[in-house]
Amino acid sequence: MPGEPVPFDDIDRFLGPITGAPAKVMKWLERIRPLMKEMLDIGQYHYAIDPITREFTDDNVSMSVKAARKALEAAGIAPTDVDLIVYGSAHMDQMPTPSVRIQEALGIERCAELSIHANCTSAYKALLIAGDLIRNGRYRNALVLSSGISSSELRAEYYNQPLIKKEDLFLRWFLCDGAGGLVLQGCDDMTGGLFLEHAYMESIGGNKPASMGNQRPAYWMNPRDEYERGCHHLAQMFQHLQSYFHDPDGTVFCKGLRRMLETCHIDLSRLRFFQVNLPSRHISDLVLEECVSLGIPPDTLYTKMSKMGYPGPPMAFICLDTIMREEKLDDGDLVLSFVTEVSKFMQAGYALRYCG
Repeated sequence: MPGEPVPFDDIDRFLGPITGAPAKVMKWLERIRPLMKEMLDIGQYHYAIDPITREFTDDNVSMSVKAARKALEAAGIAPTDVDLIVYGSAHMDQMPTPSVRIQEALGIERCAELSIHANCTSAYKALLIAGDLIRNGRYRNALVLSSGISSSELRAEYYNQPLIKKEDLFLRWFLCDGAGGLVLQGCDDMTGGLFLEHAYMESIGGNKPASMGNQRPAYWMNPRDEYERGCHHLAQMFQHLQSYFHDPDGTVFCKGLRRMLETCHIDLSRLRFFQVNLPSRHISDLVLEECVSLGIPPDTLYTKMSKMGYPGPPMAFICLDTIMREEKLDDGDLVLSFVTEVSKFMQAGYALRYCG
């Protein structure tokens, strides 16, 4: 997590205040800010931004490299032992792709690599792919990484402020910056560690409109046209989300989790921690009530959002790291995680078993 913790009330000091939005939006902004503070229940955030100069101190690649070095140290292996890098983030615009930039920064001359951009499911998909490639014997030591520098799309300078709509500002309170990673190794003896039992993914947005995204077409725009039309603004269509996250027979989250549990035949009898990767305590509590019917006790919920903020996809690995560092796992304990991302309702999850 970059920098020092930033309280909710100091968000504008780091991201910069919105001052040039339309008058109606400015009035709405002042009215909604205290309501968001109460609903989100996020006590502090982290930004890769210098508090004095307001310049960036990291980017997605440099933060991923820092997380990678910590993961390699914890695993007791050198970068040169890595034969696969799988990196996931919300979305990517760089060439070359981040995975090979991370490879170069770690000094790995040759390895396989993949970059995945799929919003909050990207970390889970990176883990799924790495796990499958190790299981089929293609690779032995995988470095699985995710990072998010959401502040780069949330700073006041990023917006064409006269074109700002309410939907463009929601995520300024939800998202912050961070990176996480793990080393996934193939082994024959399932003792003395945390093992990947299952990983899952699906997309159920084929008949649902997007509830988050920008207005960029599927080709490069003239940067000036993009800015003048506000196509780069990252919008959260909150009214869409309320309508399409809830189906008549339950939330898409709970129904997706049920499919994962049934498809993967996951035994919940030893469930120790249920990590819900959603950017709001209000939403987490809502889905947890529903998940009780699946056999998930409320006291298994594991979240560090109030202390860390929500950096998006890497939160899946950051929470796993805090579990390994701060909690005592017993033989047979299950760690379960699931996420619904709302740009097009992609969903993913994993189940990890501790074997003593």
